Amino acid sequence: MPWLIHTDGSALPNPGRMGLGAVWTAPDGTRHTLSQVAPGYGCNNEAEVRALVAALQALKRQGADGLLVHCDSSVVVEQVGSNSAKPIARLAPLFDEARALLHSFGDARLVWIPGHRNAEADALARAALGITAQRVLKKTKKRR
Repeated sequence: MPWLIHTDGSALPNPGRMGLGAVWTAPDGTRHTLSQVAPGYGCNNEAEVRALVAALQALKRQGADGLLVHCDSSVVVEQVGSNSAKPIARLAPLFDEARALLHSFGDARLVWIPGHRNAEADALARAALGITAQRVLKKTKKRR
């Protein structure tokens, strides 16, 4: 049974400070979370790939082998999961690092999922930036 991972990143504003979020479940059912601010400033795509790298590094330290990684960024899934994707020059070294880490596991798959199925990782990425679910709701409510 593989480790099940969900990763997400957020940049506020975009570009801006980057929050990284991930949640993973070991084959024995043990759950782990990651919520941290990335150094520097970057865009949402950079935050997304940095979240993936941080999660993969943590899983490597835990001795994980088989992985099923879920990510709601089609850019990250395309750049990391495909050799035929047109590279994004500014982020190419990060995508290369993520690809190398992913391939360093015995069996690892990276798949795209819609954002609504990645809510916990998204909340962890936002929490790293000090944004709670209530603050998000208040900001998105329309005024009458």
